[in-house]
Order: sequence, then structure tokens, then C-alpha cells
Amino acid sequence: MASKQPGRLGDPDMCLATDPRVHPKLRTLLHQWGVEKNTPVSTVSKDGPLEPIREIVSKADEAQEAFYSIAELPNLERFPFPSITASDKLIPEPDGTQLRLTIRKPSAGAGDGPLPALVYFHGGGMVLGPTDSPPQNSWAEALAATGLVVVTVYFRNAYTKTGDYPFPAGLNDCATAVRWVHEHRSELGVGKLILQGESGGGNLATATALKANKEGWVDTIDGVFAVVPYIAGAMGQSREWKLAELPSLVENDGYMMDMATVALYARMYDPSGENTTNPLAWPFWASDDELRGLPPHMIVTAELDPFRDEGNEYARKLARADVKVVGRTTLGMVHGAEYFVKQTLVEFFENSVWEIKKFIDGL
Repeated sequence: MASKQPGRLGDPDMCLATDPRVHPKLRTLLHQWGVEKNTPVSTVSKDGPLEPIREIVSKADEAQEAFYSIAELPNLERFPFPSITASDKLIPEPDGTQLRLTIRKPSAGAGDGPLPALVYFHGGGMVLGPTDSPPQNSWAEALAATGLVVVTVYFRNAYTKTGDYPFPAGLNDCATAVRWVHEHRSELGVGKLILQGESGGGNLATATALKANKEGWVDTIDGVFAVVPYIAGAMGQSREWKLAELPSLVENDGYMMDMATVALYARMYDPSGENTTNPLAWPFWASDDELRGLPPHMIVTAELDPFRDEGNEYARKLARADVKVVGRTTLGMVHGAEYFVKQTLVEFFENSVWEIKKFIDGL
């Protein structure tokens, strides 16, 4: 007898409350937060006028900020260097504006030599969420507490309350930050340099590496670590295409987010639709030639994430292009769980942090 297909492939009514794959502790937490049911499907067309889409995105941005306010924070005393110093830096952009960075590092005890640098890009689909938020700040603090210098980049979101900055504005900000860190390694006291991000931040980390490869400065980047990367922008593809190419877009649709709504975020990122298969906007579409020469990558996906398959396939593409890459899938987890369950599922959170440190140490 054939086994039943997972998630909503086997049962269109499946949700996180009923999917047997969900980790029990996570299921309890999702129930407490009231997010175990499938998210409502947006009725606004991604191909329609931009203003109704912007209104949806504005509400989603407010909802994400509210969700961030209840996310769990870590216990830094469990890490070797719990005392962290943080300082802000404004650096010049090519267009004459200034880009804010926050630099976190251990206060003392991490050794006399240069520390590894991690340039961090936050999640939010390149559209949503403040850079300065409890989940992202505590993530950067935990990484710094392992003995890293963590540089958080305040890149421009495609949506803000005061104006929109679609692709490639945010990507250009990320590239500017990486090049600045490289040029100031001695001043910062850093050696190795890697890029790291989750979700949309995973997009920006992988896309920045592709941009560097294309422009001839990829040798400044020692590695890329992408967690639950959102890199295909394929929410608007036909159901048939999704089932054939990236079935998790159907299997896990509605688990914390519905793909019809996420398609609206993608429209904000690329309003004209001219970059649907541009690898700098959506790295999934990179060719072998565009991937060759990239630094080592680690790609981590989540079993219950709609974007699981695009991350896994990107890891396969990297391997086919002779890039050193390790990919793995975290069982029982939803998109970005490591970033908001830092107490209830401390083992998942701490494993993620130490996995990044191990990746850097192995370069």
C-alpha cells in the first residue's frame, strides 16, 4: 500500500494542529499563540494594482512586529562569552546615503587574535520587519556570545511606512556592508568573514555572494550560512509546476503563512515583475556558471516550511556547480522556528547557533 503524502498534499485540510510531523513542544507553543491553524488565504491578486497590495503588506508588517514582541529570548549565560558590547556605525553608500550597522562582540575573554566576522541579514522576505527587534537582536547577541564579531545590517526593506525600496536597494545595502567589513578587518579585529541570514535574510546572504561572484570580489567572502532561505519567489507559479518542482509550496502552504499573501510580498520586492528569474533577486534561478566559484555554503531548511524544497534544491545546484556545500533539514520545525522558540525548544536554538560557529571554524 502506498504511503499517504505528507501535509496538505495528502490532506488539503491538514494544519499545524493536526500534522503528525510537528514537534510536540512546538505544537503546544503554536496553540498558546493561536497560530496552529492555517493562515487565511489572501484574495488580493498579486497582479493587480499596487496600492491594495501595499495595504496588505502594511498590516502584515504590523502583525509581524506584534509577533516579535512575544518571541522568546535566550539565556546568554549558557554561552562562553555572555557579556556583549554593541556599537553602531554609519557607513557611506554609493548613492550618497548612509547605512547603519550594529557591531556586537564579546566584551572580554575571546582571545587576542582576530575573531571571525559574521555579517547578519534579518528575515522578513526583504519586505517586512524592523532590523532592531528582539528576535534579531538576541540572535546576533547569541552568535557574538560564541566568540564572533556580528555585524547586523540595516538594509532597506522593499516596504517601509515612509517609502518603498524595491530590489535591488536592499541587496545593494548588503553588498556595501560586506565590502566595508572586508576593508576594515584590521580596525574591527576580524579574520574570516561569512554571510548569514534567515528567510529573506537567507535570500540576501546568497544573493550577495552571487553579486560578489558576478562583480569579481567574491574572494572577500569566506562562507555563506543560510537558514530557511526564501529564494525562488515561485508562489505565483501554477499548482502543476509547484508539484513537479517545489512541492513543499503546496504541502506546507498555510503553515504560519499562505503563499498567496507571500506572493504579494514578492510583488513589493519586484513591482514590475522584471526580475522573476533574476538570480540576484531570487538565487534559486542561478545557473551553474553563476554558481561556480562561490565560497562554501551551509543550507538549513525546515521540514514544515513551504520554502523547504527551494533551499534543498539550491544546495543540490551548488553541489553540481562544484561548490562546497552541506544541506540539512530540521524535522518537526516550521519556518524560522529557531528565531522565536529560544526557550521552549532551546536545544534547536542552541544547535543552530553552534552549527554556525562550527561552520566558521571549519573554513
